[in-house]
Amino acid sequence: MKNSRERGFTLIELMIVVAVIAILASIAYPAYRDSVLKGKRAAGRAALAELLQQEERYMTQQNTYLSFTNTGGTTVPATASTTFKVFSGDSGSNPVYWLSATTCPVGAITDCVVVVATPVQADPAVGNLSISSTGTKACSGTASTSNPKLCWP
Repeated sequence: MKNSRERGFTLIELMIVVAVIAILASIAYPAYRDSVLKGKRAAGRAALAELLQQEERYMTQQNTYLSFTNTGGTTVPATASTTFKVFSGDSGSNPVYWLSATTCPVGAITDCVVVVATPVQADPAVGNLSISSTGTKACSGTASTSNPKLCWP
């Protein structure tokens, strides 16, 4: 005969609790991941706005925009990394986006510049974010046609 003082959980009760936790986690994790991506995209858009301001300031001083590439933190020309902030995030050692600037498809670098934020971690929905000195905003991911509000809300 069992003593009424012996208490505990049965294996079935523990399995039910584990199943409930697994279901909640499967719902919460994608929502958390989406929130993190939205925050990173917002930081990328803010960094692009800041870089475009710096390019405009450079334009007023030099009468031209500065075009530069940024591949994994290697900026060409190297002077661009001392003139502009070439990454989005807290530090260049752990960036969210690499920033670069190119000539507009139509015109010269003295007339127009496109600043681009390339994500360090893949973001297939948005891809690269870009904005030109003429105000044209775009992205290269799948959202560019299906849901452009993900790129530039």
